[in-house]
Amino acid sequence: MGRTTNTLLFTAAALALAGAARNRYRRLDLREKTVLITGGSRGLGLILAREFARRGARVAVCARDADELHRAKDDISRYGSPALALTCDVSRQEQVDEVVRRVTQVFGPVDILVNNAGVVQVGPAETMNLEDYEQAMGVHFWGALYATLAVLPEMYRRRRGRIVNITSIGGKIPVPHMLPYTASKYALVGLSEGLRGELLKNRIYVTTVIPGLMRTGSPPHAQFKGHAEAEYAWFAISDSTPGLSISAERAARKIIEACREGRSHLVLSLPAKLATVIEGIAPGIMTTAMGIANRLLPGPGGLVSGTRLGRDVRPEWLPRWTTAAGDRAAERNNEL
Repeated sequence: MGRTTNTLLFTAAALALAGAARNRYRRLDLREKTVLITGGSRGLGLILAREFARRGARVAVCARDADELHRAKDDISRYGSPALALTCDVSRQEQVDEVVRRVTQVFGPVDILVNNAGVVQVGPAETMNLEDYEQAMGVHFWGALYATLAVLPEMYRRRRGRIVNITSIGGKIPVPHMLPYTASKYALVGLSEGLRGELLKNRIYVTTVIPGLMRTGSPPHAQFKGHAEAEYAWFAISDSTPGLSISAERAARKIIEACREGRSHLVLSLPAKLATVIEGIAPGIMTTAMGIANRLLPGPGGLVSGTRLGRDVRPEWLPRWTTAAGDRAAERNNEL
């Protein structure tokens, strides 16, 4: 028994050392690499852009809002690296193709693609319609696929590249009152993991990032339906609570290191790690738990057609201290 145990320990140690050596071999030097970040004008995308620029990369960001992009470009340029900001709706393939063409023309072929663009819709399932699902799939799934297909020919030709897909814990367990978001993130997780297996032979490393709640400052731009003020309250408080949420700056540093090492997965925040472990060990338990949690959230009714942005529905009765961390993040990260 002792000999068997020692053999297993030795084998595990040897595999760990081999894995570490392999990671060092493929660890990417970011200096003068071309990075394209979708949804890079604010929030996590902007924080990632800053971190890549700090490390000497040439950073291009794209998003839909021209004013946000202008501010983001000025922000990124402060770190001393070349920056490019381009307007783009990632759910439109022709616009994504044009962005990749422009980035390649200015900076050279894309070395690292970060599929970060996202949309957050909050409300009971009864308030969601087909357009909500189409919007979520258009941004999270099709947008990521369009960008990936646009950069792959050059990555194939050069036999190297990195693709980072920012998914969500909502792509591993169902999150109540965010059904279009959850469905589309599940699709993105499947795409990302499938690409990993397909592209390894070409030395193209795909990293699936699974964040829990992050303090990016996103509630002002989230879309709310149903009893919008009450929906905003639970979402913004959760997003700001230390322990439940992780600092977006810390998350960005971990994401970049995972990208440099070519890691397959990165789960961010302790609650997200626990949730994925529990779901893996006993499938269905987290779904049941989310069903129970759903009973504590606002019921159906209220706004059904159309949506309202978080910045327009924050209730006066919500104490500022309950969302202070998220509000400060919004100010830092171009979310206001």
